[in-house]
Amino acid sequence: MDRVTDVAVAVESTVDALVAVLGAADQAQSPSVPPAQLRVLTIVADNRHTNMSRLAEALEVVPSSASRLCDRLEATGLLRRVPDPRDRREVRLLLTPSARKLLDQLRDRRRQALGDVLERMTPADRQELVHALRSFADAAGRTGESEALRTA
Repeated sequence: MDRVTDVAVAVESTVDALVAVLGAADQAQSPSVPPAQLRVLTIVADNRHTNMSRLAEALEVVPSSASRLCDRLEATGLLRRVPDPRDRREVRLLLTPSARKLLDQLRDRRRQALGDVLERMTPADRQELVHALRSFADAAGRTGESEALRTA
């Protein structure tokens, strides 16, 4: 399997399997939160200075669409909009404790689902996988991701 196209097909197939494993973990959450809303929560969790325009940019949608997503999340008690203390014209998006708990549970379920699959691999195969993922992250120029793998 030295041809780049064969490797690309194998990677694509593996990504599909990974998405399926993570998707099953996501669907196990209760109450169910749609994927677009989960993405909003993740973006806000990753950047404590997220405002509506930054969120719309990250989602690659118009601000009105981002605002409607936030309306739904706010109605379910997962998101709050507050005036930005640095610029009162801006609205900062904040996760509620319920949202943080939901994201923590989701992360735990995803890691458990991945762990279940990894347990079915031999220790040598797991080590080879980590090495391959590091190489891929380095080749893709994603130093942050490759640093996270180095501590694995």
